[in-house]
Amino acid sequence: MARIEQRIEELGLVLPPSPVPKFTYIPCSRTGNLIYLSGQDCRDATGTLIYEGKLGRELTIEQGQEAARQTILNCIAVMKGYLGDLDRVVRIVKVLGFVNSAPGFADQPFVMNGASDLLVDIFGENGKHARSAIGTSELPFHTPVEIELIAEIRD
Repeated sequence: MARIEQRIEELGLVLPPSPVPKFTYIPCSRTGNLIYLSGQDCRDATGTLIYEGKLGRELTIEQGQEAARQTILNCIAVMKGYLGDLDRVVRIVKVLGFVNSAPGFADQPFVMNGASDLLVDIFGENGKHARSAIGTSELPFHTPVEIELIAEIRD
């Protein structure tokens, strides 16, 4: 078993199947040794959002962190689907997180730590990344979190 997938298993996590786009875009695009992932949400393996709503109104920071973790698992599933072998990931370069926020909610970085911490748990030092955590008034399908990711890869 590949090292990264073994680490995912050791953490007691299950990698969902790579999400299939429902609209006109591709889930992953490569230029040089970088892959750019389209925004993912917090759907589970059945395609159901694990949470819906806004942070600071319907959802707590802890629920937002769980949503961010599931979203990162979906990002990793996209990478696995594109690369075939997650050990080809050299490092996570950048994470862009959008947090569906109620008026006055300003704790987006705490929510996004759910995603960032999981990347470090899985990829170790290579999971440390630059990051932006943006509050937004709406996200598609009322998902609480959407995440884009850029990773450096090897052939």
